[in-house]
Amino acid sequence: MSPASTKASTETVGADSRRDADLDTRLAPGRPGYRRMSLALFAAGLATFALLYSTQALLPDVSAGFAVSASAASWTVSAATGALALCVLPLSALSERFGRRALMTGSLVVAVAVGLLVPFAPSLEWLVALRAVQGAALAGVPASAMAYLAEEVRPKALVAAIGLFVAGNSIGGMSGRIVTGWAAQLWGWRAGLAAVGLMAVVCVAAYRLLLPKARNFTPGSLDPRAAARTVRTHLSDPLLLRLYGIGALFMTVFGAVYTVIGYRLVEAPFSLPQGVVGSVFLVYLVGTVSSAAAGKLVGRMGRRGALYLAVTTTAAGLLLSLSASLAAVLAGLVLITAGFFAGHAVASSAVSRTAKTGRAQASALYQSAYYLGSSAGGTLGAVAFHAGGWSGTVLLGLLAVIGVVSITLYGTHSARVEERRAASAARARRAHPAMAGRA
Repeated sequence: MSPASTKASTETVGADSRRDADLDTRLAPGRPGYRRMSLALFAAGLATFALLYSTQALLPDVSAGFAVSASAASWTVSAATGALALCVLPLSALSERFGRRALMTGSLVVAVAVGLLVPFAPSLEWLVALRAVQGAALAGVPASAMAYLAEEVRPKALVAAIGLFVAGNSIGGMSGRIVTGWAAQLWGWRAGLAAVGLMAVVCVAAYRLLLPKARNFTPGSLDPRAAARTVRTHLSDPLLLRLYGIGALFMTVFGAVYTVIGYRLVEAPFSLPQGVVGSVFLVYLVGTVSSAAAGKLVGRMGRRGALYLAVTTTAAGLLLSLSASLAAVLAGLVLITAGFFAGHAVASSAVSRTAKTGRAQASALYQSAYYLGSSAGGTLGAVAFHAGGWSGTVLLGLLAVIGVVSITLYGTHSARVEERRAASAARARRAHPAMAGRA
């Protein structure tokens, strides 16, 4: 082929590629709608996690307001996360039928409406019930957001789009606790809940105005039997089960620590005001950094090596937090947060790589395990604090960390056994032709 022909062929291929890109209706940086979509899902993530953990920084005030123990007040957090864990899988199925955008909108509207009622709860029982309804409604957001992005964003821009949504999650969880903490210090805990509810109203309005209509969604049929088969397949996969267990145990530590830390910091020897206690959640920014670094850690150390590092960091933070020094306690929280977010990033990313089919259901199962861990951690951490003070909560966290180590060690042992079996089978196959030839 002549140089001129080669050049013409190259230009033709380039023109075809550009034409295909122009015909692709999915969103990408620089194209109309991408910025609006990114801001909309950032606002949705912020509202979701601000509402989900809105009572966590206020638990000492809730305990005082209703004259209940820490373990009883912790149910205002555990009920929301537990309901989300139970509803995320069925709502992910509904999004396949009715659309991601519609389900996210309905979920956020219901959650915000309940959030405006929460400050007026006349008793702890009513508060826990409203929080459970709110958590169930919020399950529709994580169940749909990732699927919406996968369908509406070009593959090369997908990681950045998901990163912005996750940033909205973490900033929402942090800002919600800070807003409630300072509002509660000034006007009481009910005002704190009202403030985060109003903040969520603004976020949801922005989400609804900005989010572009879905162009690539194709409604599917609701087939409970097919969904059940997919779920059974995932639950029979040993590696996925281990990843679900790791996510749940990491979140048990995190839920226990951040549910109870407020009680410790408002008591002697620290005696911090509620606004300052709420500001402690700025430590979440450390998690944003460590979760982003998790990919590099896996590249250097492998998945198991990264998990061991995350576990070691978390355990060191738990032990450091036993100190009577405020600086040491805050340093302990930094290590716990960094270790948790890194471990969560490693485990959650491994789920999508492990699942060969039904990745949405595999991720939904991980989220269910993750939030069940949060619910269990919040309740058990408060019970442990009531029984043994902060040392009891730390002991619970260390037991969960030992659980992560045990699962990881078992996975390492299983992998080595499989490798030896594969090597033995390969040697047998290589030896068989020689044996057959001598015969």
